[in-house]
Amino acid sequence: MGLVLPRAWLCAGLLIGLMMSATPIEQASADAVHGAMAIGQRTSVPVGYIEFCRRQAAECRIRSGKAPPILMSRGMEDKLASVTKLVNRSIRPVSDLAVHGTMEFWSYPDSAVGDCEDYVLLKRQMLNLAGVSLSNLLITVVKKKDGEGHAVLTVKTDKGDYVLDNLNDEVKLWSETGYRFLKRQSSTDTGRWVAILEHPDVLVGAVD
Repeated sequence: MGLVLPRAWLCAGLLIGLMMSATPIEQASADAVHGAMAIGQRTSVPVGYIEFCRRQAAECRIRSGKAPPILMSRGMEDKLASVTKLVNRSIRPVSDLAVHGTMEFWSYPDSAVGDCEDYVLLKRQMLNLAGVSLSNLLITVVKKKDGEGHAVLTVKTDKGDYVLDNLNDEVKLWSETGYRFLKRQSSTDTGRWVAILEHPDVLVGAVD
């Protein structure tokens, strides 16, 4: 994947420091993890992501086997927090309509401006470069309490699914965010999306 970063990142040298300090990422067993989302069947792909895939086709054709979640060590907690704060403070929130002239345009925030999904793409890219598998870095669509759609990054760990959000610097378990979770990328295919179930007891034939 090509790396596209705002100038502020390069001046600060923070990305370089993050990558140099990266350690091998430990993974837990592939067993079900308490605190993880319940995943349903394959579902529709967000329109903005479809357009993103037309421009970045290689990123949407990555297929992998089912990987176990990462271990949520103190070092990993610090890494997730650092990436969240760095991206949130380096990118100025501006709507796609204002920047691109269209309602939905998913892209890397190379001009240091963007909206929620642009923050997600950059955090995902940074953490992947720091050694976290894309299988554990999933773009996720939610609804906020006011009913507005929003995108966050889900990180699959042995302690549950954590959320990195541009509206909050705190890395939280998905169940503590107050959002309604709708769908996310498959953990085995970056071009496929799966539904997130509100009632896990109805889980039948889940595909992730």
